[in-house]
Amino acid sequence: MGDVAEDKSSFYSNAEDYWKEVPPTVDGMLGGYGSISSIDISGSKAFLRKFLGDGEGKTGTGRALDCGAGIGRISKRLLLPLFRTVDLVDVTQEFLDKARAFLGDDAERVGNYYCCGLQEFIPEPDRYDVIWIQWVIGHLTDDHLVAFLRRCQKALRPAGLIIIKDNVSYEGVVPDDVDSSVCRDLDIVRRLVGRAGLRVVHEEQQLNFPKEIYQVHTLALR
Repeated sequence: MGDVAEDKSSFYSNAEDYWKEVPPTVDGMLGGYGSISSIDISGSKAFLRKFLGDGEGKTGTGRALDCGAGIGRISKRLLLPLFRTVDLVDVTQEFLDKARAFLGDDAERVGNYYCCGLQEFIPEPDRYDVIWIQWVIGHLTDDHLVAFLRRCQKALRPAGLIIIKDNVSYEGVVPDDVDSSVCRDLDIVRRLVGRAGLRVVHEEQQLNFPKEIYQVHTLALR
């Protein structure tokens, strides 16, 4: 990332300060694009269902981890309908507090609410069938992303998957000083995945999003 996140402490603290000012709503989680939530979830569900099921090589539906979970938008609409138990991790305690109400009756199937930045979060080994990481890798430096993905790999059950869904830039690394994040191009993301010892087993572009936002790609990793 070059000089983009050279001062790692301010890179993270500025992001935390930004999210503390964001309203704990679906629109807040999506930066004012709450209207795309249904399209996003439908695309994610179709992507994920390619891998779930019984039999050799299929990914189980016991437990998932929602990374950068916010108020639980993805947990509520995508993960809880497909998995028996879901854990949430987010750096903003207010969002996790809101999630308990937002999830409604489904909150009974939430195992843990972890308040922690992903650069410090250590998932329990051999715990998850799917680790879902959406719209949050831009808040990690390259080295911290690689290290986090390595920890996630150890946290997977047999035939488990790590899913990254995020904006990708057209070329290089594009910093966003507003929320203290970066947007990487797809080649850089793939290279960091490789550094973590993982491989991309499937990849798709999310369709039908507004033209003014960066392309969004979903990558399944093992």
